[in-house]
Amino acid sequence: MNSTESAHGGPERTESESESESGTGAGAGAGAGVSESEGAGAPGADAVGQEAVRVWRGMRTLVLETADVRPRVVEALGMSYFRAKALRYVADEGPLTLSALAAALFADAPYTTLSVDYLVRRGLVTREPNPADRRSKLVEVTEAGAAAAAEMARITDTPPPALHGLAAADLAALARILDRALHTGPAD
Repeated sequence: MNSTESAHGGPERTESESESESGTGAGAGAGAGVSESEGAGAPGADAVGQEAVRVWRGMRTLVLETADVRPRVVEALGMSYFRAKALRYVADEGPLTLSALAAALFADAPYTTLSVDYLVRRGLVTREPNPADRRSKLVEVTEAGAAAAAEMARITDTPPPALHGLAAADLAALARILDRALHTGPAD
């Protein structure tokens, strides 16, 4: 298989492979099958640490194994998930340089350039001169690109069925906890 290392360290699909696959380098079950005792012997594996492991496994199962939207995005847009993610980022954040896009996607510049080249060929983005720096170009979404990004948003922003079964108070509590976890560092 022709593959390169992706920004997350896993194999990234080549252009021909990524058109029929997600291009993520990890299947929906990535990380599945970890034993319950794993992590128990880790230094500092106290009760809070063990509970964090249990919660993380549950979150990972919910997102990657029961609600993985990547295959649906790949099928709907006809491109790798990475390219779709790049397109949506440009659509959401407005014109930006290739280096800014690469940094936002945690990818290297050459791979991001190849992905943007593909999006340009499909008529989903353009490269325009950067008025602030003549040496660089700005990647801008086209009307067709905005429509494709909106389709991705429709797919990825649809909550999994498991969340629909929760009470409003539980959803509010979960939102508060996730906000706190996402916007603060580890507990001191």
